[in-house]
Amino acid sequence: MKHWKGPWLMGVAVIHTGFAIAMFGGVLRGVVARGVFDSVGADPMVGAVVWFVLFGVMVFVCGLAVAALDRATGGELPRPLGWSLLALASLGVVLMPASGFWLAFPPAIAILVRKDW
Repeated sequence: MKHWKGPWLMGVAVIHTGFAIAMFGGVLRGVVARGVFDSVGADPMVGAVVWFVLFGVMVFVCGLAVAALDRATGGELPRPLGWSLLALASLGVVLMPASGFWLAFPPAIAILVRKDW
């Protein structure tokens, strides 16, 4: 049985975070230059970039957990996990159609139909 769902999510997270660094490197360098602690302040652009990076990190952590659970259960991941991932991806696509949220659909659907292609 193939265990691809966790690595898929981790790959999406790496691409997401790499994109953030490539596109918003100047903003991130400014955060570091200000000493990191309390460096976001009231600037909405800095806040958005920080959340963008942190979301990528959380998707990576989720991918790690999915990979471990996938192996531990022999591919029988809990359906609420699939529904949650599907709901998040759907909301993300509705709010931002031109985004990477589309990449969360394959593992979400695979979890729901319990199919390992």
